[in-house]
Amino acid sequence: MPSMPSLHQLRRMSRWSAAVLLAAAPLSLEAQQRTTPKQFFGHEIGADYELPNYTKLHQWFITVAKESDRVELDTIGLTEEGRPQIMAIVTSPENHKKLARYKEIATKLAKADGVDSAAAAAMAKEGKVVFWIDGGLHATEVLGAQQLMETLWQLSSRTDDETLRILNDVVILMTHANPDGMELVTNWYMKESDKLKRTTATIPRLYEKYAGHDNNRDSYMNALAETRNMSQQLFVEWHPQIMYNHHQTGPTGTVMAAPPYRDPANYWFHPAMITGLDLVGAALNHRFVLEHKPGLTFRAGSNYSTWWNGGLRTTGYYHNQIGILTETIGNPTPMRIALVPERQVRSAGLPMPIEPQAWHFRQSIDYSVSANYAFLDMASRYRETFLFNRWVMGQDQIKAGQKDNWTISPKRVAAMAEQIQKDRAGASAENRAGGPRGSGMAANAMNAVANDRYMALLKKPENRDPRAYVLSAGQKDFPTATKFVRALQYSGIDVHKATAAFSANGKQFPAGSWVIKTDQAFRSHVLDMFEPQDHPNDFRYPGGPPIPPYDNAGWTLAYQMGIEFERVLDGGLAGSFEKVNGITPMPMGTIAKGKAGYFIHAGVNDGSTVANRLAKAGVKASRIPTEFKDGSATWPAGSWFIPASGSADKVVAQAAKDLGVNFAAANAKPSGAQNVQPLRIALVDRYGGNMPTGWTRLILEKFEYGYATVYPQEIDAGNLKAKYDVVVLTDGMFSEAGAGRGFGGSPDTTLIPAEYRKELGRLSDKSVASLKAFVEAGGRVVAVGSSIGIGKAMGLPIENYMADANGRAYPGEKYYIPGSVLEVKLDTSVTIAAGMAPRPAVMFDNSPVMKLGSDAASKGVKALATFDTATPLLSGWAWGQELLKDGVAMAEATIGKGTVWMFGPEILFRSQAHGTYKLFLNALEGGLKRPAKSVQ
Repeated sequence: MPSMPSLHQLRRMSRWSAAVLLAAAPLSLEAQQRTTPKQFFGHEIGADYELPNYTKLHQWFITVAKESDRVELDTIGLTEEGRPQIMAIVTSPENHKKLARYKEIATKLAKADGVDSAAAAAMAKEGKVVFWIDGGLHATEVLGAQQLMETLWQLSSRTDDETLRILNDVVILMTHANPDGMELVTNWYMKESDKLKRTTATIPRLYEKYAGHDNNRDSYMNALAETRNMSQQLFVEWHPQIMYNHHQTGPTGTVMAAPPYRDPANYWFHPAMITGLDLVGAALNHRFVLEHKPGLTFRAGSNYSTWWNGGLRTTGYYHNQIGILTETIGNPTPMRIALVPERQVRSAGLPMPIEPQAWHFRQSIDYSVSANYAFLDMASRYRETFLFNRWVMGQDQIKAGQKDNWTISPKRVAAMAEQIQKDRAGASAENRAGGPRGSGMAANAMNAVANDRYMALLKKPENRDPRAYVLSAGQKDFPTATKFVRALQYSGIDVHKATAAFSANGKQFPAGSWVIKTDQAFRSHVLDMFEPQDHPNDFRYPGGPPIPPYDNAGWTLAYQMGIEFERVLDGGLAGSFEKVNGITPMPMGTIAKGKAGYFIHAGVNDGSTVANRLAKAGVKASRIPTEFKDGSATWPAGSWFIPASGSADKVVAQAAKDLGVNFAAANAKPSGAQNVQPLRIALVDRYGGNMPTGWTRLILEKFEYGYATVYPQEIDAGNLKAKYDVVVLTDGMFSEAGAGRGFGGSPDTTLIPAEYRKELGRLSDKSVASLKAFVEAGGRVVAVGSSIGIGKAMGLPIENYMADANGRAYPGEKYYIPGSVLEVKLDTSVTIAAGMAPRPAVMFDNSPVMKLGSDAASKGVKALATFDTATPLLSGWAWGQELLKDGVAMAEATIGKGTVWMFGPEILFRSQAHGTYKLFLNALEGGLKRPAKSVQ
């Protein structure tokens, strides 16, 4: 197999292919014969039962670029599977000659720093709107990639006035968001010779190597190659003023869900994001009505909002970028629009209902192309406005970061309202009625003095937005803090590095510390990554059920990653700081070699990576299960000891360079040290793939663990201890309800090719018996999320804590905690907690909470982490959180010679929760008790 070309080579090839053809063409471009979609594919784009794959799409983009002087093809990076991720740059031939200048203008207006109003107006007049259109992110939502191919054809070939005006005013970036997924899904659909049996519903694995559908949950973490490629274009290189993210499917009884979106709107980003979405949404809605395209709904017509950060279109809101999402029906297999009676009546959110009818894929293509044109037409007509407004929003953010500023959140308003009610309750009946009779004063009006006093409650000095954040280079796990910084940099955030020691808030910080200032255009994103989210209480009606948020209610990345940071509320942060250009490399760790070797602090996540490298090099590193002293230094339990040797020195030198790990001198090997051996890890998955399992694969690979992916049939076959030391069950692989009935579903065996049938099945009673025998023989099971139900299934005295006296789970009206960050109390005396803080932040998504039976201790079950307060919420929304008090979040159980670790919260959440990784890494090692047997 030939080697994969480098990114630089791919970019040169993509541009060269069009350039050579143009240089050699004797005829004008207008006179050349264009290849039509039907000629190229053998059918029209959107034909029933037809789906070209990514290989074909790539060839089509190359062909169009060769034949059209409106198109240049770029490769923005490689995917997780090594495919080139392409982006077509579409604009007029004249604009192509000035692309570098238009990119420069877009960047300067987006960053806004050092640009005054006159210069911004001049650049807005000169520049072109940069407009992003993507497709294919969710690969089974096949419309997105197909509309890219059709839109590229129309923009490159049409000669009507509207198209030519758009091409003159707009630079369009047409990007495929998930090449690997398209190749998988379309090949799977087309493999069936009987067209009537074609389906995308039974693909064998995740359509993004690690994340599947969660690839649209990675846009602030940038853990995936495809996300990083797109973030580079969106927030570093091109800075489009508007981006359009195509998805499927539309709400039942409609064709398309579109902007504007429902409440709540996030309070961190610029208010012009809300009005900007109203503007572009009106353009789309109005065009569809006049083109007689019914079935478009918006606002409460769908569940999409502008609260959450982390999606491909939502992260842009925190960068002053208008992010458009549409969800459209359609499939190459014809379908029908269902009848939903209430959606046959016109409303403000559904101005033109659609009748139930047969629906073909080409109709969805036409809707998508019209939507593209509606937004592009708006961008063209208001070109200077969109460009100038990007600068205005950036300037507003910079100025907000240079002065005292308060961002008002629901809880602060609720506290003010509560105080007003208390004051009114103590007032006279006349004042409670709203003032003297006949005065005409509104009942809720207050005098100026009172208003000022109540507004002061919203603007307490300690509630000011920070001017800067400092991440000390002295924190124990500085490499993880740097990973946090790198995630910010992929999203275009400006970061500074201290070149000398400095002080802030009366504290000293060493050289090398990171400083993130908030007087920058993308300030909203900075604040959102550091500060808690305060989701409003959102119910269908008073006393009714909650309205689920589109995704998480809280996600504060700094909390999830467990980094130490200092908020700086006052201006004038003084120090020697240099701005970091690009993505910072990991700072070099320090190396001090002692007579016996080296130590690594227990708090460093990448200590596990170093240990795995040492094992591969034949060096027997070890961990110390108790606190110990070496000379005058005291080291915590769980710290690593590396014996001196030439092989160890090489591993240490490389790890200090690429991992940033600090190595301290060891004068003697501590007593009680336990040797670290390679592990035989079984990661349980299911046919079709489980997203938490996919994310766990990425984490294991990042920490350089070897592992085997296993399926229920292998679990059921038994004899697991002969092959594995530890079995990992991620969220979704098992639940208490699943025992006996199975969990996760299984497709019809006859529809699955023979090579995949070994992956079919689900965990059942037979699986539970096999896993229990594995543990009794000395194996370990690490269960996360719903999979902690394996404990009760094995007979452990564990019940659901979040239930009433009759054992019924609390209803949503009483208890509801969608994805949010909570705090738990961790028993740091146990070895599995080595390196952890006593009160870590955990990601919690209506996660299971345990109630241990009165005989738990006698049966080898003990709590590791509990909810010890009535207010554990740190970030998000926790209705009825007081019910969590005294519930068990994490537990361990000894069964025979082995152990079951049960983590209710999402300790590995989407490759973001670095702050709780140590619990997982320590559990893999069995609480620092590694097996003596090496990997076979």
